[in-house]
Amino acid sequence: MTEAVKGPASYFPSIEKTYGRPISEWKDLIGSSPLTKHMELVSWLKAEHGLGHGHANALVAHTLAEGKGK
Repeated sequence: MTEAVKGPASYFPSIEKTYGRPISEWKDLIGSSPLTKHMELVSWLKAEHGLGHGHANALVAHTLAEGKGK
């Protein structure tokens, strides 16, 4: 039996369906942004790309955690 995805990644299927972009593209955008703080990035995704707060937060949390080797 497959274990359910938990945490920020559990939002990924909904993000891809809602906004029509693969997660890798969103992560590349976050990585190329000059912003580095979590809430700055969340606000930017919401303002510039129209993401909802939960989706933006999940993308930023997952991307920043990966960058720290978690």
